Amino acid sequence: MRLHWRISAVIVTLGTLLAIASTPAAADERNKDYLALGDSVAFGFNPLLSRARAANFVGYPDVVAGDEELKLTNASCPGEATGGFISLTGVDNGCRPYRASFPLHVAYTSSQLDFAIRFLLSHPRTRLVTIDVGANDLFVLQKQCKNNPTCIQAGLPALFRTVSANLSTIFARIRVDAHYRHDLVALTYYSLNYTDNSSVSILVGLNAAIAGATRAAGGKVADGFGAFKTPAFAKGAGDSCAAGLLIRLPTGGCDIHPSPAGRDLLAAAIEQALEKHPDAEVG
Repeated sequence: MRLHWRISAVIVTLGTLLAIASTPAAADERNKDYLALGDSVAFGFNPLLSRARAANFVGYPDVVAGDEELKLTNASCPGEATGGFISLTGVDNGCRPYRASFPLHVAYTSSQLDFAIRFLLSHPRTRLVTIDVGANDLFVLQKQCKNNPTCIQAGLPALFRTVSANLSTIFARIRVDAHYRHDLVALTYYSLNYTDNSSVSILVGLNAAIAGATRAAGGKVADGFGAFKTPAFAKGAGDSCAAGLLIRLPTGGCDIHPSPAGRDLLAAAIEQALEKHPDAEVG
């Protein structure tokens, strides 16, 4: 009887020790954070849905967070340009008016960059930061040029330099000011039509500026351009709308934002970038 009691006591003790040992590990996995930054693509914007509730919009960060089992904070803002990302007086393509009228996924009154720094300092368990920003800089140039191709071409070199410089500032603050040393992934932009050589050429230049600044900061580049290209040709002769990768409009044609199928491809591109280059702290 005494031997039985001792054996039972040992089993209970071992079970308790195992439970204590496993609890921190499980909690460690559950409590890791993911900060998503960027524009309407990260936001999950859909022109067919009510803007009154941010929860209506589901972007690629939601998919990544679910797949990677991370706690998501999505600070993205529709219309955000690289200048406005850094400062509330910087170049903007609609983020500030949107914020003034409709809720974001997370509320803040500062620039998106300042929010990101505060978040990272207060959430040291953050293991993933993603960002897509730069397309709105291009849209601003197009508006300034009134869509004149000659004017746009003349402004592209300065635009690319600005995007690269602003991203370098953003990444430097994330790495230095916020002391963030883990996965930093920038998503490149997809093309609406891969047979339009002029627009593709512009996107290649924009994406190169994004990729260069990202790699210089020890970040990873997710190939959003390539994620859409193969299915666009396989299903739509190079047209992302015809391939079902963009939101279809009831009036015909497509919006520029990803459909659920397109969103999932962008999420997969980020996860592929993470798989190719497992997390290692940046020195």
